[in-house]
Amino acid sequence: MPASDSGPLVWTEDLSVRFGGRSVLNHVDVAVHPGEVVTLIGPNGAGKTTLVRAVLGLVRPSGGHVRRRPGLRVGYMPQRLTVDATLPLTVRRFLALWRPVPAERIETALEEAGVARLADSAVQTVSGGEMQRVLLARALLSDPDLLVLDEPDQAVDVHGQAELFARIEHVRRHRGCGILLVSHDLHTVMARTDRVVCMNGHVCCHGRPEDVSRHPEYHALFGRHAAELAVYVHHHDHAHDESRKIVDGHDGDCCHG
Repeated sequence: MPASDSGPLVWTEDLSVRFGGRSVLNHVDVAVHPGEVVTLIGPNGAGKTTLVRAVLGLVRPSGGHVRRRPGLRVGYMPQRLTVDATLPLTVRRFLALWRPVPAERIETALEEAGVARLADSAVQTVSGGEMQRVLLARALLSDPDLLVLDEPDQAVDVHGQAELFARIEHVRRHRGCGILLVSHDLHTVMARTDRVVCMNGHVCCHGRPEDVSRHPEYHALFGRHAAELAVYVHHHDHAHDESRKIVDGHDGDCCHG
């Protein structure tokens, strides 16, 4: 598939991966275009993280190919990153560990991720949800065409998930980058993605969330009740401060129904 302005940023062709004698991925075709969110779902051991690692060039295919646009810039956000509690490290210094980065770029990335106020905080003192947004800021420092997010909402509470995904959506709209996302949260996935790829060692089904939620393979993996979770989209028209009070948008209740 040729790369063009309207073509994909990255795509796999008949991709297979084996570790030793064990097959992990079989004949997988996936593509991510600019400005779209593609989410990988599936049970543990389905090959989601292996596919991500192949896209990042960290795993060599046993068969097929991973194709990327020439000069593609990728920002990667891992599931989690643990910092030694004894290190005297601020968020600002943490973001500068991997490469020399101008101070203004760090400030911009933190602002875009919604955690500019944490720049001089010790990394060890930020909450789980805040740390995920710091990792999002770290991924943005590469000025990515493609963001790869491996379970960014893991171990984050419901409020933190909402804030994180609101920031991810802002990044997608503001930068026009493609996003490849791995998640176990079916409700979040179905509400906040353009295309879903349901995996179990191979691509079981794929398409728009509302279509995938009706597919027999989806029901076989997650149960028919899972379709009841999809596809509800909830929009907040306001933001919260650190005490979770509404700080802009409108007065009154957060939401009800």
